[in-house]
Amino acid sequence: MEHLEEKEDDHEDVMESVESGSNSSLGGPMEATWARMAEEEEEVSIRRRRKLLKGFDVFLRNSAKVEEEVLEKLGFNTTCSRQTRSAVVAPLRKKEMLSTLSKTTRLSQARFLRLSPTANKDAKSKKPEETPSFVMNLFRGKAVSEQVFPYPLKLDDERKETLGMISGPLEKMLQEVNNATRNDETSEIPREVLDKFAELGTCGILVPAELEGSGFNNSQMARILEIVGSYDIGLGVTLGAHQSIGYKGILLDGTEAQKQKYLPDLATGRKFAAFALTEPTTGSDASSVTTRAELSADGKHYILNGGKIWISNGGFADVFTVFAKTPVKQADGSTKDKMSALIVERAFGGITSGPQEKKMGIKGSNTTEVHFDNVKVPVENLLGKEGEGFKVAMNILNNGRFGIPAGCTGAMKYCVQKTIEHITTRVQFGKKLEEFGNVQEKLIDMTSRLYATESVVYLLSSNMDRGIQEYQLEAAIGKILASENAFHVCDEAIQLHGGMGFMRPTGLERVLRDVRILRIFEGANDVLRLFVALTGAQHAGKHLAAQASGVGGLIGLAVQRVTGANTGSDFGSVVDSSLQDSAKLLDEQIGLFGQTVQGLLIKHKKGIVDRQYEMVRVGSAAVNIYSSIAVLSRASHAIKNKASSADFERKIASLYVEGAMRSANKNLVEASSEAENAKLVATIDSLSRQICGNGGLPLQHPIDL
Repeated sequence: MEHLEEKEDDHEDVMESVESGSNSSLGGPMEATWARMAEEEEEVSIRRRRKLLKGFDVFLRNSAKVEEEVLEKLGFNTTCSRQTRSAVVAPLRKKEMLSTLSKTTRLSQARFLRLSPTANKDAKSKKPEETPSFVMNLFRGKAVSEQVFPYPLKLDDERKETLGMISGPLEKMLQEVNNATRNDETSEIPREVLDKFAELGTCGILVPAELEGSGFNNSQMARILEIVGSYDIGLGVTLGAHQSIGYKGILLDGTEAQKQKYLPDLATGRKFAAFALTEPTTGSDASSVTTRAELSADGKHYILNGGKIWISNGGFADVFTVFAKTPVKQADGSTKDKMSALIVERAFGGITSGPQEKKMGIKGSNTTEVHFDNVKVPVENLLGKEGEGFKVAMNILNNGRFGIPAGCTGAMKYCVQKTIEHITTRVQFGKKLEEFGNVQEKLIDMTSRLYATESVVYLLSSNMDRGIQEYQLEAAIGKILASENAFHVCDEAIQLHGGMGFMRPTGLERVLRDVRILRIFEGANDVLRLFVALTGAQHAGKHLAAQASGVGGLIGLAVQRVTGANTGSDFGSVVDSSLQDSAKLLDEQIGLFGQTVQGLLIKHKKGIVDRQYEMVRVGSAAVNIYSSIAVLSRASHAIKNKASSADFERKIASLYVEGAMRSANKNLVEASSEAENAKLVATIDSLSRQICGNGGLPLQHPIDL
């Protein structure tokens, strides 16, 4: 695997590190961050809300100047009386907030600030980048909400009209032409059915009209995919594999000539596309592809050889976006293998597809192996720059990732509606099911999860529509939230139907099988949680380093650690007054989130990459918090615009945020419980090694005792 320091993009550094499970550092950009912290062998545990930066107690006890700055930070006049000074500073000392380190572990000011000349120069010459991304700033404990409030979904009358012109016929076709049950039973969606949907324009939703596409925006596309998802996830996967990832690279990174050549046929469904990345040894580790493409002797073609597995639309696609290793010349004249992206036509020859895979769900969608044997690909079919295939792949996946949440929203609506119809008619013990408290609790939990998912979907799509570029963490969170909520909601729907829910005619068991894959493909949720956590931590680490580069900054950090952080939120003015209690809960967890991340960065430095126990919980808390602010934004928007459902949305939003903030707090407390974590992780590691070393469970059956 390439060293992360050699990557050109910080986001790519983190993503490849996470996806490959690498133990290497986050790369050059992070080194200045870690250099600004105390030396690793002198690390000290600093408990949240009562811990100070390492060695800083020396200054606070011995320096009157520093003491005055602390008083000022706390809001006291530095000319205050000795009694006031004692009243403020003495309790801190008494509670050991300012003297937590033993003599053997104390660091002097010079030691704490001991940076190399290069690091000092870098700190002055290159300030960390600012970003309007809510999730990025969350890792600094900041509530930057300009991309969240007001809720940005706004389709003009023309777009609403065109959406209505396609959504009605689409639902009719999903009911009368497509047969989801038959697709599931036969493991096939007939090509004539796909052709019918193509006639509606559903194969080129985002492609401009001048290239024979529908010319819709992302929010319109989300609604189309939501409708499809409410009827047939397998069909949704087929259409998504075609346009959300299959030819998305051409739309995003293709040359004008490539767009003119390929998009008209693909947008109209005359041809279908597939995204070919996964290999037997390449799952989440996207950098480990072994498929190769080498220039021919005349330099006019790449000769492509290798094989891909589990390719959606792989059995019938006409055009493939293929990722392969290519030899790339370096600045020093040497050659290095790097991943590149190629547009490959089945008509080039040398391409064979395997049989349809036998799957748990989405059986109607086509999933096969695809093999390339000396396929001659014209050099002009290089997508993006040579050696930048990883960047192309991530751009495609990030841009198309809202498609899964949209489909999940539709599937959840279907499950909730089926549940409502059942519990309002089914009678047990002389009562309708809707009258039982436990049934009510499950229904409202399902509804609140649906509301949160839908809120995130259209927040994300709307931001994309207004040109916001930095949304990779928000998109990853949307995919995690939606895929997990969809499975949970469908599972609860089956539970509330009892034995009837287990039966095929009820129409829920297929949905459960279909949505299960959504937590795995287009970025496994386990990997995405770490991606969110580590990308955000990298951003926070850079700012933390810059803030700690001088005495004044250290004082600010010390006071922040003692007194808690100010998130800088404007919730009082942007969240509806009836939801201010929920906004307060959210603001508290944003502050706690920032402190937790800061503590982990100070403690573990670049070793944070290997702290998966903590970082998974940080990632989960990020999901809780981002979904909550999306919910508050949408509900406030509904209330302000006097929506007919405004009162219901206010209640469901309040309920969701309260539960999500409890979950976020639990995750953050667990992430920062250092002593408990060390013992627990050591036990998990020991037991896991014992099981794997034994080649099976080392348990003696109780019968044999």
